[in-house]
Amino acid sequence: MGNLSSSSNQKKSLPIDTTFKLPSNIPTWPQGGGFGSGIIDLGGLKVSQISTFNKIWTTLEGGQEDLGATFFEPTQIPQGFFSLGHYSQPNNKPLFGWVLVAKDESNGALKSPIDYTLVWSSKSQKIKQDKDGYIWLPIAPNGYSPLGHIVTTTPEKPSLDRIQCVRSDLTDQCEINSWIWGKDKKIDEKGFNVHCVRPSNRGTQAPSVLVGTFLAHVGEVTNSPLPISCLKNSNFMSFSSMPNLPQVKALAQGYSPIMYLHPNEKFQPCSIKWYFTNGALLYKKEEEANPIEIDPLGSNLPQGGSNDGSYWIDLPKDKANRERVKKGDYKNFQAYIHVKPMFGGTFTDLAFWVFYPFNGPGTLKVGLIDNISLGKIGEHIGDWEHVTLRISNFNGELRSVYFSQHSNGQWVDASEVEFQSGNKSVAYSSLNGHAIYSKAGLVLQGVSEIGIKNETKKSEMVVDFGDGFEIVSGDYLGDEVVEPSWLNFFRQWGPKITYDLGEELKKLDKIVPGLKLPNELLGEEGPTGPKLKRNWIGDEV
Repeated sequence: MGNLSSSSNQKKSLPIDTTFKLPSNIPTWPQGGGFGSGIIDLGGLKVSQISTFNKIWTTLEGGQEDLGATFFEPTQIPQGFFSLGHYSQPNNKPLFGWVLVAKDESNGALKSPIDYTLVWSSKSQKIKQDKDGYIWLPIAPNGYSPLGHIVTTTPEKPSLDRIQCVRSDLTDQCEINSWIWGKDKKIDEKGFNVHCVRPSNRGTQAPSVLVGTFLAHVGEVTNSPLPISCLKNSNFMSFSSMPNLPQVKALAQGYSPIMYLHPNEKFQPCSIKWYFTNGALLYKKEEEANPIEIDPLGSNLPQGGSNDGSYWIDLPKDKANRERVKKGDYKNFQAYIHVKPMFGGTFTDLAFWVFYPFNGPGTLKVGLIDNISLGKIGEHIGDWEHVTLRISNFNGELRSVYFSQHSNGQWVDASEVEFQSGNKSVAYSSLNGHAIYSKAGLVLQGVSEIGIKNETKKSEMVVDFGDGFEIVSGDYLGDEVVEPSWLNFFRQWGPKITYDLGEELKKLDKIVPGLKLPNELLGEEGPTGPKLKRNWIGDEV
C-alpha cells in the first residue's frame, strides 16, 4: 500500500509541517458592532471560524509540486457548535486554513446525516502515505444539504454525530475552485481529485457564505449543483458583521501594502489631486479645440451616464508639461480604498486603487533575445491598477491578497505573501505596464519561450499604501463615506491614441514573424475608472 513508517516520514520536512502566523499579532480593533467578535449570525444559524486542527491523513506525492496533501478535522469547537466538514490543503505551503462550524438557532437548522457514501479510498493505491485514507460524503435527510466531507483512516463508516447537515433554505450552490490534490495518472487511473469550493454567486450583493471545506470526486465534475453546498446569510443586508469606519481605517493602516516600483520606471503613480492640479484636461467630443482644466477634486467632471465617447481625460497640451505629467510623481502618491462585503458579509475586501498618468510601451523576450521593443504598442494614457486585501470578519485576520495584472490578476494566500513592517504585504509594480506581483522577478506573458515581459525589482522608489490613503467608497457605510466626483466619471481616463497600429505590427513582424500579441496590448484607448471594472461589485477575476 506504499505506507511510510513514521521514521521515514520524519526525514522529509514539508512546508505544511509548520503553521503560518502573520508576522505581527492581530491588534485589538476599535470597538463597535459585530466585527471581530468570533461569531456571525446568519439568521437561524450562528457560525464560527475554526483554524485549529487534528491531522487525519497525509499523502506524500501527487498534487501541487508532487508533494501530496493533508486532511484535517477541526478541533476546539465552541460548546453548542458542530462540524460541517473537514479541511484539506496541499503540502507545498504552511498550514493556514479554516472551516466554519455551526450552531442551530432555529430548532431545525441542523440535522445529522442518515448515512455515508464512501467517495474514495487510498487502500488499493500505490502511493506514499502515512496510512490508508477513506473519504466519506454524508447523506443528508430530506430538505437538508451536506456542506463537506469526513476523512477517516479505517474502513468503518463514521458515526452519524461526527458532522451536521444544514437545512436547504440556509444553503446556496457552490462551484469548484483551486485544485488541492489528485489528477495524477500514476496515482489513480479513474481521475480522483480534491478541490477547494467557493460560492457560485459572489459579489457585494451576494449572500452566499464560504465554508472552507473541500470537494472530493472521481472523474470529471459534470453534475450541477455539486453534491455539497455552501451557506447563505439571511441577515446579510444588516451588515452587522462588517467593520465600522474606525475599524476599516485601522484595518487599512495595519495591513496596507508596500509597493516597489522598478528602478528603471519612468512612468510613476501619483494622486488624482496631483494629476488634476498639474494640468490634466477634460475633452468633449466636437469641442476638442477647447479642453477644460479639471479642478483639483474633479468636481467639474460629468457624472454618471455611460462610456459613450463624448468625454475623455488627457494629459496637458503643451509638450514640456505633458512630458513632465506623463511621468507621474510617486512622492505625491495616494491610494484609494473601496470597502466591499464578500461571502455574505463574513469577509471584507479592501481594494486599494492606484493611478498612473501613463502606461509605457511593452518589451518582448524571444528565447535568448531579450528586450525587443514593441515600439508604441502597449502605450496608453491613464492606467488604473489595484491590490485587494481579503480580511476575515470573524477576527480581522488578513487571509489573502489579490494582485491585479492587466485585465486579470491573482489571489495569493497570506501564507505565501512577502511581508514588511509587520503585517504589510509587499507588492511589485512591473516596468512600464504596472501589472502588480507578489514577488520580484520576470513573468513572461505568452507561450513557451516567447512572451511580453513583466519585470519587477526592488528599488528606492517605494510607496506605502497606508500613507494618506482615502476611503472613496463603501456602500454599506452609508453617508459616512462620500464618494469623490472623479469616481463617478464614467468615461475614459485617456484618449484614443492615434499611432498606426498596423505600422507598428509590421515593424514587429520583421523581427518576430507571425507573433500574436495579447488583445489587451492592442487597445489604443485609455481605461475607464475603477467603478466600471467587473470587480467593483463582483469578485476579483
